[in-house]
Order: sequence, then structure tokens, then C-alpha cells
Amino acid sequence: MTEPVGPFARVAQGVRVSVRVTPKASRDKVEGLVADSDGHQAVKVSVTVVPEDGKANDAVIKLLSKTWRIPKTSLSVVQGQTSRTKVLLAEGDGDALLTTFDQWLKSLTTDRR
Repeated sequence: MTEPVGPFARVAQGVRVSVRVTPKASRDKVEGLVADSDGHQAVKVSVTVVPEDGKANDAVIKLLSKTWRIPKTSLSVVQGQTSRTKVLLAEGDGDALLTTFDQWLKSLTTDRR
């Protein structure tokens, strides 16, 4: 069995983040990680808005920026604008962002205990 590939990848501009979105959910929530059949992980996000005119993308960016405590302006959808599976770019210092994301991942495991 292959090791799962994480949702965060360092790039020159910052960090690329794989995201799996569920629109029209009952509440806005970052649910943790989910893996696809290839073992690639993504951050699982649910938002209450409908996926029209970029509203769901905007809601995802707002929710993730609040969750990770980073500016909304540093997050953008770079792949999958109309898909449930998206790639976001978190612009900035990649090392600092990866530290932030790592702390968030650790908080997920401690919250579930």
C-alpha cells in the first residue's frame, strides 16, 4: 500500500492546497482531510452557499482564511474553479505557511481525542 500524499505542496509563490468542496451543506465547516482512490489527500470543506457565480469558491476562501488565520487576499483558486476538487494557492512565505498548516493538522488529531 502506498503512503498517502498530503494536501500541501510548496511552490515558488507559497503553498498549493488540494481541497474537496461540498456546496449546499447544512453548515460551513472545515472537516479535516479526505483521500481519493489514488491516495492523494485534500482538505475537506463544506459550505452552505450554492456553486454559482463563484459564490462557493468565495465562501471556501473566507472559511479557510479564518480557520488558518491568514489573509483572504493570499488565497486564490488556481485550478478547478467549477469543480468540487480544487487547488488553491496560498501566497506568501512557504515555510511559514507550511508551519501554519502543520499546526492546523496537529490540532485536528488532538481535537478528536
